Amino acid sequence: MGDGQNEDLRVGFDGRLKLKFLGSQVTSDAGLLAYRELDETLGLTEMGTDVLTDSRLGSNKQHGLLPLLRQSIYSRLAGYEDVNDAERLCVDPTMRHVVGGRASQPEKPAASTSEVGRFETGILSTKSNLTALMNLSGRWIDTVQQRRPLKELILDLDSSVSETYGKQQGTAHNGHFECLCYHPLFLFN
Repeated sequence: MGDGQNEDLRVGFDGRLKLKFLGSQVTSDAGLLAYRELDETLGLTEMGTDVLTDSRLGSNKQHGLLPLLRQSIYSRLAGYEDVNDAERLCVDPTMRHVVGGRASQPEKPAASTSEVGRFETGILSTKSNLTALMNLSGRWIDTVQQRRPLKELILDLDSSVSETYGKQQGTAHNGHFECLCYHPLFLFN
């Protein structure tokens, strides 16, 4: 495209993966490669395997805990809001590479819709794993802040509208919504 570069680009977490244009092997989720590179550098999803418990028994496990966790997280990052797209994503070249494990082998798919569904509803939804997941985001934030200390913190304080009727204490008029309401404040960082 004008610059004459003939070498393929490669990502650090999997040297076998080449970035180049091949019209026959198209993916719409190549942006996940940047997330996977960051994940590999900071070890974020690997922290999940330290705190999550896998209740599956026997040798009939197609995919390990780490690849299933990655597939669940990366599919949400790519904008897929539930497991219904997993059947298509399990053969997507980018998804297979970012998930890793068995899926990174030639001709092996990532987890199917039913496998991801069982993982999310049967394994992640246990009480101990839900607690671990809630604490995991804090560990991820701590990991990032250790590498790049916080210089400033921006707090976004917004009011919302909770419409009231009658003469309730604390009610105020909202000119934008033209109603009487409470103005609860929400703080997002």
